[in-house]
Amino acid sequence: MKTIDQSNYSALHGFILLGFSDHPELEMVLSGIVALFYVITLVGNTAIILASLLDSHLHTPMYFFLRNLSFLDLCFTTSIVPQMLVNLWGPDKTISYVGCIIQLYVYMWFGSIECLLLAVMSYDRFTAICKPLHYLVIMNPHLCLKMIIMVWGISLTNSVILCTLTLNLPRCEHNILDHFLCELPAMIKIACVDTTAVEMSVFALGIVIVLTPLVLILMSYGYIARAVLIMKSKAGQRKAMNTCGSHLTVVSIFYGAIIYLYLQPGNSASKDQGKFLTLFYTIITPSLNPLIYTLRNKDMKDALKKLVRVDYKSANMKRNWKS
Repeated sequence: MKTIDQSNYSALHGFILLGFSDHPELEMVLSGIVALFYVITLVGNTAIILASLLDSHLHTPMYFFLRNLSFLDLCFTTSIVPQMLVNLWGPDKTISYVGCIIQLYVYMWFGSIECLLLAVMSYDRFTAICKPLHYLVIMNPHLCLKMIIMVWGISLTNSVILCTLTLNLPRCEHNILDHFLCELPAMIKIACVDTTAVEMSVFALGIVIVLTPLVLILMSYGYIARAVLIMKSKAGQRKAMNTCGSHLTVVSIFYGAIIYLYLQPGNSASKDQGKFLTLFYTIITPSLNPLIYTLRNKDMKDALKKLVRVDYKSANMKRNWKS
């Protein structure tokens, strides 16, 4: 009977997310920062999706993948921020068992998608710059759709394997997670058995999902750099540098945080470092992506200006109709 009680304890009582409760003076400040960046993420990424859909000039593979990245960022942050704000605002630090499990699977799924999607986007840039005459033939709509389906499918498989392995670990009534979300390493830490096999599985799949795409990205940019250097047109060089510079900035920010957090032996990042880095790449980075892709991209700037003009005209028409 005791075994049944222990296995059902988390299901009955849920989990407690400690978050930043050991820094109570920071909680209100962080809640304001998180809410602000969440609004920026919602507005910025929604604007990119609408602008690239409404402007026919942006119906290209590059912007198809950028729309997917923006949609992913919207889903990624929405799976974390509402629960986090509840955690930061009030004394109640609990999350239901079902809520925690859903967040665990979804968080791992979306994080894996971002790793693979950034690699697909780098291949798109490689094809556009190194094989410009064959670009639209190679990156046809059918192939682009297949690549996106593969990215979402592989990531879902990775999430199901790793999260199921982790959830099968006995926790012996431990239900306190030293984090602000239900995350894999935090769940592994509360297991009451030897977790070496699971940690090795996580590390091995981490190599496949994180480092393999990174190697492909670096290889793509090696070829891109060589192609740009031998370009005779300065305008062509500038355009290539602008589009690739935006993508490289996003890759550097995202992968830098991921590798520091998850691919260090012995999980050498301190608990506070881990929390703030997770906060950075799950909340701050998605809000920066629209800014990074817009600042150096004339086509996207023009599309956003058109979107603003359309909104302004429709607002004026509504006012005139009411009057």
